[in-house]
Amino acid sequence: MTTLAADPGLFGPDSVTWTIHADPSMALGGLRALILQSVNPLAMAGVAEHSGFRDDPWGRLFRTAEYVGTVTYGTTPEVHRAAARVRGVHRRLSGVEPESGTAYRVSDPALLLWVHCAEVDSLLAAYRRCGGRLARGEADAYVREQVRAAVLVGIDARQCPASVADLRDYFRAVRPQLRVTAEARRALWFILSAPMPLPARPAWVALASIAFGLLPAWARALYGLPGLLTANPAATVGAAVAGRSLRQLVRLVPGGVRESPARRAALERVGAA
Repeated sequence: MTTLAADPGLFGPDSVTWTIHADPSMALGGLRALILQSVNPLAMAGVAEHSGFRDDPWGRLFRTAEYVGTVTYGTTPEVHRAAARVRGVHRRLSGVEPESGTAYRVSDPALLLWVHCAEVDSLLAAYRRCGGRLARGEADAYVREQVRAAVLVGIDARQCPASVADLRDYFRAVRPQLRVTAEARRALWFILSAPMPLPARPAWVALASIAFGLLPAWARALYGLPGLLTANPAATVGAAVAGRSLRQLVRLVPGGVRESPARRAALERVGAA
């Protein structure tokens, strides 16, 4: 029987999830996910009304990263405790999307599925387009592994994409429901101009701009921004080149410094260090 000390958690060191989530491209993928999630009006309304991201943007970002880190690397009990807290919060939250007058519940499985798919697609796309290599079938394996994370927050596994093709079909089906609201435009501007010390702003704007460029062309087109940050194919190529350069730069940092504490603890726990 597996002991708690050696508990690999939800995925384990041999999973594609551990490979992708340890990569420097995660930062770009996370930002891409936030921007992509915003083109669903109900998801954006929920974030605007309940997340408090404008008052505490870094706190919200760190809490999200902490949850992903726990689900990825935590022990089985830690994963289920974190998921239970998230489900408890979601059950209490509801509202009305102001532009359409549509009521929503944050715990709505369809809304949770959108957030899940946007995240999975973004992390996988950022990894691959920034130069991460996957063997044949590993991209599908990653999407399939992430179904376990989806179930934790209340999504029916039978409704969840389990391959890259499924994920592509899902986005094709939901695209008629997507649009950029005034709240989404404000959120994008807030991401691009997040509050921080002046010397760090150029680097952050570059990071956020690359993340935007990694969006699928149809999502960039919804925002309709001028210049390179549009559906222009040059944005696709430029973002990939810039993302690869950034990833290679970060990879020069020793693993012991750039790896998250959650990953280091997991490696020690399972004896895979």
